Amino acid sequence: MKTSSLAFAYGLGAVLLWSTVATAFKIALTFFTPLQLVFVATIVSSLCLLLILGLQHKLPLLWQQFRARPLLYLQTGMLSPFLYYLVLFKAYDILPAQQALSLNYTWGILLPLLSVPMLSQKLRAADIIAALIAYFGVLVIATEGNIATMHFENPLGIGLCFTGTLLWCLYWIVNTKDKGDPVVSLLLSFLVALPCITLMLVSTQSLPHLSVKALLAGTYVGLFEMGITFVLWLMALKTATRTASISNLVFLSPVLSMCFIAVILGETILPSTLAGLGLIILALLLQQLLPHLGNHRKPRIRRTL
Repeated sequence: MKTSSLAFAYGLGAVLLWSTVATAFKIALTFFTPLQLVFVATIVSSLCLLLILGLQHKLPLLWQQFRARPLLYLQTGMLSPFLYYLVLFKAYDILPAQQALSLNYTWGILLPLLSVPMLSQKLRAADIIAALIAYFGVLVIATEGNIATMHFENPLGIGLCFTGTLLWCLYWIVNTKDKGDPVVSLLLSFLVALPCITLMLVSTQSLPHLSVKALLAGTYVGLFEMGITFVLWLMALKTATRTASISNLVFLSPVLSMCFIAVILGETILPSTLAGLGLIILALLLQQLLPHLGNHRKPRIRRTL
């Protein structure tokens, strides 16, 4: 298989799997509390990544990378999987899947805004325009189209979604300091977080009851939200001749996710959700396209000797 075709296959596989996880969250949360699901999924993801690194003969890198930056992995582990997935699963527990899914996509808008003060990056006009459009879309979704009344059906769920996007952005900003193998780094974050997740679970709740259905649901979340899919996406980016062509595949994910939510969960997709999600996707596209259009329109200045 040609490199471009192989990259596309990896990328499409990752996107298809990610498109199912919103539905999988809702199903898994019928068997587990949000904290129990974080516990089960983190264990499954850790075992999966251990197997992958073993097959790649990279297990010695675990101690090397951790010894070099232990505080970094403590930070990333607390941000994700611990806090981020706890907040995300709680949001999915109390919101319709279509709302939680749509609002979670705003992390792509928030990340460049947070990068301005935290990474000393410049604020682009494209980021401001994208943020205005995206967060108008958020209002449409959160109010179920009743923007004039500004009535929020579930303010706690909306707040949890925003908290989740903030935690996810902080995780990636902290990750910019990590120069190690990304799969090793991901596993280290899980291994560091797991004792904290376990301690919180046994001190506040009970260990989950693992029926066959519950185990399958938790395993699916662990494999295809946190584990295998991440590795597939890395392989897609690594083998791609043009990263942009692979990155654009992510825009398929929310559309496919809505189909799974409607068909499998039986949720009636609200027009306000579709309109708001459309605005968020438009904002993400503009965020990528506007800077390139601006550069393309700049006149070329010829140097004269």
